[in-house]
Amino acid sequence: MRIFSYHLATTSPATTLRAMCRPPTRHTSPGLHHAECMATMALGAPILSPERMQLRSLAVFASWESEAALEDFLSFSELGSTLYSGWHVRLRFLRRWGNVPEFDGLPEGDGKTDPALPVVAVTLARLKLPQALRFIRWGRPVEKLVRDHPATTMALAALRPLRTFSTFSVWRSQREMTDMVRGHGSSPDAAHHAGAMAERERKDFHHGFATYRFRAISEHGQWDGRSRMVPEGS
Repeated sequence: MRIFSYHLATTSPATTLRAMCRPPTRHTSPGLHHAECMATMALGAPILSPERMQLRSLAVFASWESEAALEDFLSFSELGSTLYSGWHVRLRFLRRWGNVPEFDGLPEGDGKTDPALPVVAVTLARLKLPQALRFIRWGRPVEKLVRDHPATTMALAALRPLRTFSTFSVWRSQREMTDMVRGHGSSPDAAHHAGAMAERERKDFHHGFATYRFRAISEHGQWDGRSRMVPEGS
């Protein structure tokens, strides 16, 4: 069964840069469909801040033909060993909106969703560089909304210069996540996400953009001194 994984690990800047420049491929890692290697980024951080691109923290979003292929990568490759020392979550696909060619072949949904259950959300975008200032202006308030939302148990972003941006968040329930996306809620900032999506529809920020929802299969390790960040019931 095809699975996905999201990894976070403390590394050296050299390791993070090497992973971003020479990521694992299906030729070097049997059973890998595709991997995105990025530096982590604090959601809502000031634009001119070291928190905006943390080269000592590596984030990897990957698709695998099976859980056994992921196990082999973690056990027998140098990068896999580094990632195994950190935190990762293994994921079953639920739904896709939009498209990024490297993760093609996914249906819009697998038809098995329960809005009351926890959900893991990943966005992946390839930025149009001339739209960078618009993207930051509309995106940063959304970053703060997700970061501070009471229904998230974990939320961060990641990037790979110059065009790739990603967000990763874990939600107590799918319903609470979709309410945030649609602008529901009593917070004065509740409309930021819906407003940014409308602006993206008016004039796209990206060459490619997709949001993915997943159900967690299992969670491993620690990140930033924390573990068990995916709520029970996934």
